[in-house]
Amino acid sequence: MSWWRNASIYQVYLRSFADGNGDGVGDLAGLRTKLPHIASLGFDAIWLNPWYPSPLADGGYDVADYRDIEPVFGTLADAEELIADAHGLGIRIIIDLVPNHCSDQHPWFRNGLWDRFHVRDTEDLPNDWKSRFGGPAWSRLPDGRWYLHLYAAEQPDFNWENPVVEQEFEDILRFWLDRGVDGFRIDVADGLVKDFGKPDADLPYSDQDGVHEIYRKWRKIVDSYDGERILVGEMWLPDPVRFARYLRPDEMHSAFNFDFLCCPWNAGELRGVVDSTLAAHEPVGAPPTWVLSNHDVTRHVTRYGREKTGFSFADRQHGAPTDFELGTRRARAAIMLTAALPGGVYVYQGEELGLWEVEDLPDELREDPVWHRSGFTDRGRDGCRVPLPWSSQDGPSWLPQPENWHRFSVEAQADDPDSMLSLYRQVFARRREIDGALEWLDLGEDVLAFRRNSHTCVVNLSDRPIDLPAAPALTSIPLTGGQLPPDAAAWLF
Repeated sequence: MSWWRNASIYQVYLRSFADGNGDGVGDLAGLRTKLPHIASLGFDAIWLNPWYPSPLADGGYDVADYRDIEPVFGTLADAEELIADAHGLGIRIIIDLVPNHCSDQHPWFRNGLWDRFHVRDTEDLPNDWKSRFGGPAWSRLPDGRWYLHLYAAEQPDFNWENPVVEQEFEDILRFWLDRGVDGFRIDVADGLVKDFGKPDADLPYSDQDGVHEIYRKWRKIVDSYDGERILVGEMWLPDPVRFARYLRPDEMHSAFNFDFLCCPWNAGELRGVVDSTLAAHEPVGAPPTWVLSNHDVTRHVTRYGREKTGFSFADRQHGAPTDFELGTRRARAAIMLTAALPGGVYVYQGEELGLWEVEDLPDELREDPVWHRSGFTDRGRDGCRVPLPWSSQDGPSWLPQPENWHRFSVEAQADDPDSMLSLYRQVFARRREIDGALEWLDLGEDVLAFRRNSHTCVVNLSDRPIDLPAAPALTSIPLTGGQLPPDAAAWLF
């Protein structure tokens, strides 16, 4: 089986992962020293958020140069050494590619090569399109014309109708493939083609049919390299059938399954998402991917401890009451559910430590453009990007850690058999033994239970302990009187 069809992939937000030179910012040197940590968890690959030179108007998704490394993180040589080190441990490297937009400091924008962007010469706003970070999607150039930016004003959108743009990104793909990267996570993969004849309500900048031809060309490029290099899409689409079109055999290999991430902690709704996901992927022969958190969303330890346990960008529930003990308990069960499902799984850095959303950051330290463009009403995504605690001796970091995070550090959890870290190591070590199609079992209305060949996964989402059909090989928390407690999971081999 191709490695990517059931891969376990660890997401590294480089700026917040590990600081190798003591300046408070994560970097490639820090990541290289922590590769054994990722290897000890049993992951097949690392996905790195953008590592390119950037003014960091949007956490690195405003790219100024697609063929180099942000100096704060290191050098191109450091990146090549990281790839070599990771490969030596059997870990592949997937990097972020941002083809919808760049930085306003990109040479094309600075030099006024306007045919490579969407520029309009009108007196009023060219149309009613809105930025996904708030406010209009148009800003003025110094000469009074307007340019399109679906995100921050510092992120002008590329004009993919210009073949120069298309050729540029094909060359960028080859540049990194030549350096040994194993794949690309494609940011805003649905957004490259726009229909300017439609209003904002029709989402004319998302999922236009013409975008698929771009990825067919990209697929031919990655397939021309050895080692099974891959394309992974980021598309927030409401229609699972249209979502699956990106995963046809001549397009992307896989894409993030955000319906699962957004789903509340509810047995019926989770089963519905699993069923619809598997059904949408089956006709195109693509593996689903399962993910609980990432660098854009509220960490699931926090979400699962709230009355409303789902996720929505429209209501991030900042400051809502949270039962962290309950959220942690559910998070332990959730990773066992996630890792047992068919397909691939992504884990965001810090999940293995049970970290929560840091919602009390000082406002003056917030950097997310959502905070600023919302008129300081949406606190944005900084709370899930606070640097990881490695030990009680960690120095200051670009976003401050909560005072008690040292108790959740890698050092504090490493030798504790009951820690979240220990659970993750056990889960991903045993995950390699699981294969086969999913067959649901009936163990009660509020219980998720399924079999995959000789492996059975049971998740108790009810409010009372339940009996198990056999003795478990692994549980998220200890059994109570031989029964599986509420908000707990068990694996039976």
